Amino acid sequence: MRIIVLGADGYLGFPLVLRFLAYGHEVVGVDNLSRRRMVREVDSWSAVPLADPFERITAVREEFPEYVFRFMDLTNTEEVNYLFYKHKPDAVVHLGEIPSAPYSMIDSEHAVRTYMNNVGGTLNVLHAMRDFAPDCHMIKLGTMGEYGTPNIDIPEGKFEIEYRGRKDVLPFPKQPGSFYHASKVADTINIQFANRIWGLRVTDIHQGVVYGITTEDMERVCDCVGKDVDDRLVTRFDFDETFGTALNRFTAQAVIGHKLTPYGKGGQTRGYIALRDSMHCLAITLENPPEEGEYRTFNQLDETYSVMELAKKVVDVGSSLGLDVEIWDHVENPREEAEEHYYNPDHENLRKLGFKPTMPIENEIEVTLERLMRYKKRIEEKRSSIMPRTKWDPRK
Repeated sequence: MRIIVLGADGYLGFPLVLRFLAYGHEVVGVDNLSRRRMVREVDSWSAVPLADPFERITAVREEFPEYVFRFMDLTNTEEVNYLFYKHKPDAVVHLGEIPSAPYSMIDSEHAVRTYMNNVGGTLNVLHAMRDFAPDCHMIKLGTMGEYGTPNIDIPEGKFEIEYRGRKDVLPFPKQPGSFYHASKVADTINIQFANRIWGLRVTDIHQGVVYGITTEDMERVCDCVGKDVDDRLVTRFDFDETFGTALNRFTAQAVIGHKLTPYGKGGQTRGYIALRDSMHCLAITLENPPEEGEYRTFNQLDETYSVMELAKKVVDVGSSLGLDVEIWDHVENPREEAEEHYYNPDHENLRKLGFKPTMPIENEIEVTLERLMRYKKRIEEKRSSIMPRTKWDPRK
């Protein structure tokens, strides 16, 4: 199968490229390397040192000479059109977006940049599919954050509603928690519209928060299972307040003796999924495409946890490894969000296709902590990037 992976230099994109190549697919990776620039902009870096992007590509080609990489900005309409005209993919996995709520909330410039990149890029991809690869299966990465935290169960995309005596099946209402999440909602609306008028084949992945530092494929490609992965073939691991996800931040904090920082009351509950399991889910989605003209939504997560529950798990696992881990008494929440709420999302579609979680979250935390201990000094050097600086309402 010929697959285009948009965002191929990213946290999810790079291990996904390795997985698809390892399973014999023809892969074209696309990235504009903006994630590297944005993390430098907020004065941070990946805890795991990253090779120069072109050195990384060289390393992949040593194992898979057929790998094609294109440096490209998805907001460039002509380049996106040429990409689909040239390669005519069977599937495209769209991970090529700015993935940070805090980044989108810094100021108007960053909000607009996030919107223009995410929404504009997706519109270009949809039009290119229509014109040059109408049978292509788009796997679009959205976020569970599109739903917000309603006081009812969350379905997978659509629900049946009765109002004033009439019934219909409609998209579940969206309550984004940042301009980043709002851009993902706009993506979903645009994708549903394109599917409806052009009959495109789409799987919209509403993914939970991803955590973890490695995958089986990163190790398998190097033929070094149980040993150190080739330094050129690791994925990034962000721990700053802008790009680091909650559990990844906590594990990095634990390694350097920084108190863990759940915001506010710590009751914010979300769906979580390990990096390795995210790869499994995306591969299963690829192997089980929708019917021609079908639009479907998968809620991609393993289990739900509050951030305080996660912090306590890191304390327990860290202590078993000899780390002295404590939780901050109170960190003022920079976000405008419910800190205690009901949260019960459906997530059965991927399980029906065969997805099973790889390992308990405690084991994944242990693997992550052990790997991060090697980079303690590097994390310590960017300690100043850990505490929240971006407020949703800077007037307060």
